[in-house]
Order: sequence, then C-alpha cells, then structure tokens
Amino acid sequence: ARHTATLGPFIDKFLASRTADPNFKPRTILSYQAAFKHLRGYFGETKPLRSISKGDAREWRLAASGGMRENSIRKWTAKVKTLFNAAVEHQVIETNPFDGLPATTLQVRSRDYFVTREEAAKVMAACTSLEWKLIFALARFGGLRCPSEILELRWGDILWDQDRFIVRSVKTEHHEGHETRITPLFPELKPLLEEAFDAAEAGDEFVITRTRNSSANLRTTMTKAIERAGLKPWPKLFQNLRASRATELADQYPGHVAAAWLGHSEKVARNHYWQVTDDHFEAATKSVANMLQKDAATPRKARKPQPVAPLVTAICDELRLVSSCSVAREGLEPPTKEL
Repeated sequence: ARHTATLGPFIDKFLASRTADPNFKPRTILSYQAAFKHLRGYFGETKPLRSISKGDAREWRLAASGGMRENSIRKWTAKVKTLFNAAVEHQVIETNPFDGLPATTLQVRSRDYFVTREEAAKVMAACTSLEWKLIFALARFGGLRCPSEILELRWGDILWDQDRFIVRSVKTEHHEGHETRITPLFPELKPLLEEAFDAAEAGDEFVITRTRNSSANLRTTMTKAIERAGLKPWPKLFQNLRASRATELADQYPGHVAAAWLGHSEKVARNHYWQVTDDHFEAATKSVANMLQKDAATPRKARKPQPVAPLVTAICDELRLVSSCSVAREGLEPPTKEL
C-alpha cells in the first residue's frame, strides 16, 4: 500500500486529519486547499508520491510562481512541505522532495503604508453603517486583527468601568497564556462602542452582528469605502491599519507595552509593523532647526566658557613645575659602576 499511495487520496486524508484537529482554523484549512489545488492540477490525482523527485518539486515551484508574489509561493511551498513531511512520517516515502525549496517568507517593507488620522477620519465618514465604522476603528485605533479578533469581540469583553477590553486572539490561542489580552479602551474607540451598545438589540452577544461570516471578503466593502473617501486603497488593507496603530503606540509607550497591547512580540513588531513616518522626519528637522535658531539668537558675549574642573587645573599646575626642571646628562638614576 505504501508503494501505491497516490497524490489525490493522500491530500484528502491529510486535509481530513487537519480539519478534525481543533488547532487548525477554517481559514488555515482554506489556505492549505488553495496550495494543494495547484499541486493536484500540476501532478494529477493519480501521481504516485514515490515518483515525485526533487527536480519535479523545483519545476512545480517554477510553474506555480508565474504571476505570484514571492512570499505567496513561499507560503504554498511551506504547506506542500508539510504534506510531504506527513508522508515521510507515515513511511509512504523515505525523503521529502520539497526539502531545500525556500519556504520562509521575506520581509517586504515596500508595501508598508501608514494610514494617517486625517485619512482614517475620511474613510469612517464614508462608511455606510455604524458597524463598518466600528470595524475600521477597531483595526486602525484598536490594532485588532481583522477579521478574527474583531468578529470575536463580545459585549461582555468590554470592561466599561476599567476603560479596558478583552481581545480574544484566535491566531495565538494555541500558545499557552496567549488566548486573550487586555487592551486599553482608547478614546478613539469608546464613543463608537457606546453608540453601538445603545443600538444593539437585547440578547446580542457579539459587537459585530451583521458581518459575521469569517470567510466573507471584508476587503471588497472596505475598498469601496476608501474610494468613496477620495483615497486610493493602500496595500495590505487591514494589516497596515494595525501597523499604523502599532507605530503610534510605540512612539508613545515603551516597546514592550505597545507590543503587549497588540498581542505580538517586539521582534515581530520591528520586522512587520513599526514604520518610519513623515511625522518622524518633521519632528527631527524641527528639533534641529529649533536648536540652531536658539544658538544663533544667543549673543556671543553671553556664551560663557565652561568652567575647568579643579582636578584638571591642579594637573596643569604640576605639569608646569615638571617642565621647568632640568635633568642631568646621565639621567634620573645614578650611574651604574662597571665591574
């Protein structure tokens, strides 16, 4: 049976086992299916696993990379590697032919975009409902992951008396101690949440009620709101909203505090979220300009020389004494008698 294992049935068996595992979320299963769909189409359902060589694996990657971003094909490769690692574990094949192919995503900061508060205000004004304003605000000013953390937010998580709220993190819940985090009820969020709470129907559990399908494409509706605001949609639509808030918080609070509130490490924040903005450049140039202006406005007579430390003065006096002494021809030490 090990010698006759074919690609299609093994993929079905793999997906069934992952679907039954509570640690694998539906969106993760969908991402596996997307990678395996191309794999099935390239090799065929009846392709024996043992017949796939390293050369075949490289050719598949080359075919899959046509028209795709490098990081996208690397993510596909990582999932295909996982599939064939499972085949190795089940002793269907001896080695993984996809080993050696790059699967670690690259840090591409060229698609970073800082969403300013002025732009955020325009987009929120262009949103057609209170719920969509809240979705945007939770991503931009709360730094919540969209859609997972936003859709999981419940009214019971809002600690009104403490000006805080609980964020349930679907992405990190499989790590012990990272199932939830406490985030401040930022002033940009509190009025919207109060308005939404007053408009909520009796018995509503979740803050977001109408847009609850996690597989729905929220990007399409949000893109339309951005365009109605007269703006051009930025890359990584929701991730850059979260990154913008992460950058603001890092400017105002210690790095470990900003990272804890958004549910990631400082290393992840440095590599993927924190950005250099126009405000940073303006603050730097203004600071230097103010220093130069202040220095230029100070009269020369008012610029008093710094006092010399007493120890330095004493050393200089000793050096003057040494310089006035003469040394004998034979030196400081008495002459040595020759034997």
